[in-house]
Amino acid sequence: MTARAPNVKDLDVIPLEKIEEARMNLEHQGVLKTPLVPLNIDLDDKKIYLKLENLQPIGSFKIRGALNAIKCTPPVFLSNGVYTASAGNFAQGLAWGATKLGIPAKIVVPENAPQMKVDSIQRYGGEVIRVPYDDWWGTMMSHTYPGLEGEFVHPVCDPNVIAGNGTAGLEILEDLPDVDAIIAPFGGGGLLCGIASVMKSKKPSTKIYACEVETAAPLSASLAAKQPWTCDYEKTFIDGMGAKCVLPGMWNLISNLVDDSIVLSVEEIADAIRLLVTRHHMIAEGAGAAPLAAALSGKAGSGNIVCVISGGNIDNAKLISILQGHIPN
Repeated sequence: MTARAPNVKDLDVIPLEKIEEARMNLEHQGVLKTPLVPLNIDLDDKKIYLKLENLQPIGSFKIRGALNAIKCTPPVFLSNGVYTASAGNFAQGLAWGATKLGIPAKIVVPENAPQMKVDSIQRYGGEVIRVPYDDWWGTMMSHTYPGLEGEFVHPVCDPNVIAGNGTAGLEILEDLPDVDAIIAPFGGGGLLCGIASVMKSKKPSTKIYACEVETAAPLSASLAAKQPWTCDYEKTFIDGMGAKCVLPGMWNLISNLVDDSIVLSVEEIADAIRLLVTRHHMIAEGAGAAPLAAALSGKAGSGNIVCVISGGNIDNAKLISILQGHIPN
């Protein structure tokens, strides 16, 4: 038995009360209120702040949405556990939350998923099912995988996941009420839309920027075309963001809430990873460092800019390579 899958297709915002409810669901569950710290660089026209979601127990903001989705599902529908399709961080969040609540979690991962993240999924109690990339993407699109029982939790297109992610936006406003712009990486839009929904309700003047890597930038193309668009996809070490297309079910939300997408080179993102290590002693994965690269590019304007450092789960060998001045595969 499974619950009716939540749908965001017809929403243009996540209601603020749902995000506030998510915050209550996450209280006393091990999810951190992460710090907002100023970047240790003086800039003439802007003040950059870092929202350090890489400090969450699983090293990523994904813990927020995953745990909230489980908590919002009636227990009667959780008898066979939960499952998802994820390349890494959401899978870790779902496995962590399921184990904490005493239910099983199965994770469908693409065969090219980073081994470090696969190991972490298993460490948090998740059962890993490796499939070809196209089969994994098919699960993302269809919200089901043949033969698996349990409640499917979509890593992006679930309003309870997005509401959980939005709790980071509540924290940003508490710590920096006069925020002018927020930048977050674009993987599927769940983080962006959660935070943007808070700002739409409480501080609509705040600009919301996505950032993407030029090797996989479907949102930029979609915003230009004013409709979901498919783009070429080239695999890089930046595995936490980038896809072939904007998920159709997310387009209404994204197009209503996001002001623009800043497209970055692989080199700019690698530079931001090095900067976080040398100036802040902070480890970020590619997607996590991308918002800082976007802010430093000047394309997000001036004023108080918050960069969501979304995760820190980077392979050690790749991090070493970047710190040595190279671009890993």
